[in-house]
Amino acid sequence: MSHQMSPELIDRLREAGYKITPPRLAVLEVIQREGEHLNPNEILAQAQAIHPQTGRATVYRTLELLTNLGIVRPIYVGDSGPTYIRAEGGHHHLVCSQCGRILDFEQCVADSMERELEARFGFRIKSHLLEFYGLCADCCGEETTGAS
Repeated sequence: MSHQMSPELIDRLREAGYKITPPRLAVLEVIQREGEHLNPNEILAQAQAIHPQTGRATVYRTLELLTNLGIVRPIYVGDSGPTYIRAEGGHHHLVCSQCGRILDFEQCVADSMERELEARFGFRIKSHLLEFYGLCADCCGEETTGAS
């Protein structure tokens, strides 16, 4: 394999009773390397470039087990099916409700809210997902020109 896999990730899978097969490692490598907003078909294509025998069913089963273990989470936008992101940390998205485009932004407006919620409820927050829905610049332009 071309990239170094996280030993912690492999250990989590082993501890949960899963075998570490070459196709599963290929899927894990794609997720670890790319990490954001990949759909199952994109994961399959990239995993097959690493290990050609990786099958579609393996990708879906691996995504399901990674979701159950809290390693990735699916994001659903419109009718296009899920994309997957890593579950740890915070994720902040602007989602175009017209074309489905997802823009990531780094500025976390939830930091102070996290601290307040932890103190108020005695709740230890491990990650969060913050999404704003609207129209991207391209779709705003189409809306303006379409109205003329």
